[in-house]
Amino acid sequence: MRNIERISENLNSNYFQMQHFISESNWDGRSVINLVAQEVSQILPKRKLTGLIIDESGWVKKGVKSVGVGHQYCGNVGKTANGQVAVFACLSNGDFASMVDSRLYLPKDWCDNPSRCDEAGIPQEKRIFKTKLVLAADIIQHLIDQGILFEFISADGYYGNDASLARSIDSMGKLYMLDLHADQTIYLERPELVIPPRKNTKGREPQKLKPTINGLSVKKYLDMLTDNDWSTLTVRNTAKGKLKGDYHFAKVYIWDKNINSIEQRLLVIRRTKSKEGTIEIKYSFTNANLEQYTPESLAYMQAQRFFVEHCIKESKQILGIDEFQTRLWKTWEHQIALNFMVSSFVLKEKLTCFDELPLLSARDIKEYLTFKLYKQMTEEEMLDKIHNRHKIRQRDINRYYLDS
Repeated sequence: MRNIERISENLNSNYFQMQHFISESNWDGRSVINLVAQEVSQILPKRKLTGLIIDESGWVKKGVKSVGVGHQYCGNVGKTANGQVAVFACLSNGDFASMVDSRLYLPKDWCDNPSRCDEAGIPQEKRIFKTKLVLAADIIQHLIDQGILFEFISADGYYGNDASLARSIDSMGKLYMLDLHADQTIYLERPELVIPPRKNTKGREPQKLKPTINGLSVKKYLDMLTDNDWSTLTVRNTAKGKLKGDYHFAKVYIWDKNINSIEQRLLVIRRTKSKEGTIEIKYSFTNANLEQYTPESLAYMQAQRFFVEHCIKESKQILGIDEFQTRLWKTWEHQIALNFMVSSFVLKEKLTCFDELPLLSARDIKEYLTFKLYKQMTEEEMLDKIHNRHKIRQRDINRYYLDS
């Protein structure tokens, strides 16, 4: 069931009515996404801290008509490509998670092209260029305004290396656990920002502020640590058992050069070793502190980012979120809303069946439903589906030649 033709076949529904429902019908996709978020927030277990996990994802497109399409980085192919990109958010608690929001990234050349926006049906208020960082902040604030419950926000290094997003989250009164790149500069003591004295009589006088002490990258800081600086903690369940790691926590400072601000962070470093002996390092910043939160809680928050990646993977590989044509803004929102509804259904089934089937996956649920549907199909019904499919295809072929 990867496109409207297949969906209408399996539901025994009218192809053109289904096409209209997805692409042109006036139902409000944003309202449905909001309802899904509220439902997920209510049914998600509250056994541990609930996280709002942010990540972006893209999918390659062949043409230039899909809304927001452009030559941009697509994580699923690991390089820049012609595609759509969106920022996603899921709610996660313990081993359970589900999608709750998404915002399509609209490249600047789209925002600067009114006729292209008109053709794609993009609302006027959505034609303002926003970076992915701003879209992430919009998602967080929107979910807070909707009354969605979560204790912390997590995201990868693209979002963690931008101090403005951390400040924005902090101003909302929320905790964050944001991953970092290895070249992030830190200061082990709070530096002062001063204009350095002039070194000689030649040239202009210094005008830019400089820190009074030297900083170093988190990678260089890691190299300074000894075995006694680490604590071994068990974090969460995985498909291969318990996730364990060595953890180091340190109060550090950063210098945001954009606003010349010195800000305190808690640096969290995780060191894990694979069965092959490979050492993997993960760096994060948080505004939490060890006086209020245990090392186990901080380690748990850092490890939860796995679940947004898992939700995106399920949405693509199992639910087919990236396999539809979405030329209109409304179509894209409809597609996302329906996909999120199915994601919340999958969460409900996992929770309902947990005692008997604790390892139940989205793929299991899909295959079971497919079995139940196809098991009841007779040969006559299958032939009717084939004939109907051919009629629709022939009609599309005829329409193509008439239009051309």
